[in-house]
Amino acid sequence: MRSFSLLISLVLLGFGVVGFCNAELRKNFYKETCPLAEEIVKNITWEKVASNSTLPAKFLRMHFHDCFVRGCDASVLLDSTANNTAKKAAVPNLSLSGFDIIEDIKAQVEKTCPGVVSCADIVALVARDSVSFQYNRSLWEVLTGRRDGTVSLASEALANIPAPFFNFTTLKQSFANKSLTVHDLVVLSGGHTIGVGHCNFFSNRLYNFTGKGDADPSLNTTYAAFLKTKCQSLSDNTTIVPMDPDTPLSFDNNYYQILKLNEGLFQSDAALLTDKGASNIVDELLSSDKFFTEFAQSMKRMGAIEVLTGTQGEIRNKCNVVNS
Repeated sequence: MRSFSLLISLVLLGFGVVGFCNAELRKNFYKETCPLAEEIVKNITWEKVASNSTLPAKFLRMHFHDCFVRGCDASVLLDSTANNTAKKAAVPNLSLSGFDIIEDIKAQVEKTCPGVVSCADIVALVARDSVSFQYNRSLWEVLTGRRDGTVSLASEALANIPAPFFNFTTLKQSFANKSLTVHDLVVLSGGHTIGVGHCNFFSNRLYNFTGKGDADPSLNTTYAAFLKTKCQSLSDNTTIVPMDPDTPLSFDNNYYQILKLNEGLFQSDAALLTDKGASNIVDELLSSDKFFTEFAQSMKRMGAIEVLTGTQGEIRNKCNVVNS
């Protein structure tokens, strides 16, 4: 889960190309320069996910948080320095994990093709491959050719990553800032079918929704009672609960089923039902086939946000530091 504006200038889905200025993302970008790159990424990712079923949610969220801040340029991977607090250290990103696996994959790719494959492409591929492991096939196409950014600012993360407290108006604007539509907003929110939420990001809905010690009236009362057994105070910032209480480790369209039951965990989930257009899209995505088709297209659009291509940026040698 930055400007979410310089973005998708052209999408030529028929040719599998997303064009930006004079450079482009495309299918099989590394076919000549590193033909085994995508296979290496997938093999290591699937090996890791086979022994840790929580990883798909983590990598999907990492990709989302990367793209919404300065575009999909792997700046979320950069460590802070003595002179700069990187976006990895911003509050919305403190619970991100899996960086070590990204570094392992990068190291293996570097052994095969030094200085060729960007960390930004690895993040995009790992997000796709980790989620796809469950189905033993790729769930969406990842165009490649991204380059790595050299700037990472914690302040930009705070300003650009949509918050779980957002209402529909602020969510819509946050996505519009990245040239994404309400349709993309509703579809990509379906990523909440896997992963967990920390109590402190939704406990106000249980205990103090309007500042009067009240609960959010839009939250299913039975579900709220269950959540109170997990999150027993507003001060609990360590307990986690599944965002999808029914199938928390399965990537499916159950998120929309629970939304219709008013069991969306975050205020930003419930907000999707407060707009007629968005609510209609929720209804459409109750079809599993429709969800998978639309998710693939929205991920492709998100993965193209403000990308660096051509000679922009760099190809990092290690993903957590810029080249010297």
